Amino acid sequence: MRLKDRVAIIVGAGQSPGEGIGNGRATALTFAREGAKVLCVDHNLASAQETVDMIAAKGGAAAAFRADVTKDIEIKAMAADALVRWGRVDVLHNNVGVSLAGGDAELLAITEEAFDRCVAINLKSCILAAKHVIPIMRQQRSGAIINISSMAAITTYPYVAYKATKSAMIAFTEQLAYQNAEYGIRANVILPGLMDTPMAVDTRAREFGKSRAEIAAERDSKVPLRHKMGTAWDVANAALFLASDEANFITGVTLPVDGGASVRRG
Repeated sequence: MRLKDRVAIIVGAGQSPGEGIGNGRATALTFAREGAKVLCVDHNLASAQETVDMIAAKGGAAAAFRADVTKDIEIKAMAADALVRWGRVDVLHNNVGVSLAGGDAELLAITEEAFDRCVAINLKSCILAAKHVIPIMRQQRSGAIINISSMAAITTYPYVAYKATKSAMIAFTEQLAYQNAEYGIRANVILPGLMDTPMAVDTRAREFGKSRAEIAAERDSKVPLRHKMGTAWDVANAALFLASDEANFITGVTLPVDGGASVRRG
């Protein structure tokens, strides 16, 4: 087991409405399968508990925790819960993010409220989580932080807040990496490309008034590798590698998981 006896906090371990499985849930299941004790954090406690129940059904160890990730006091309580419950924090995985669901739009159409909401969920939450977990990891002299950005950060993407926040997450991860390397803490960021997840596909189907199959076909056609979107398991497997000792000498890295889209930046 690649994460045996480790403690992982997964922020955004619940599930958006729709078919299939999202990145957070898939990562929680993968980490638990590899021996980690997983704190499944989500604003929707029932959804986080569903993830915990799936882990428990496979014999894994997990607990659900409800938090509004935009509130410092609730993120502080999240880190404290993991520490009290299991005595350490080895992995922090920041997975939350919204675009269209948060009211994101093109520049001339975006509202101040939507922009602030996206920034708070996508970027502020990631910074707050690191703020409260880094002291624990520094004391341990070890830890791994994995942030989920997006290929939207480095390719064309029409909506303002998502692109801006996901780009900022890359810079923040690099800052985490060089400021905490001396403590044995690694920080890396994953850039998922076009993925077949409820957040990516079902949300667009609702927003654009199309069927899920139509949206999926449009997205599949844009993927260089096999003309097929990736899945949440592809992101989860990348996160597992970065959390494990196999990535012991890897920090500050931006890893596309995108079926070759980053080769063609247009």
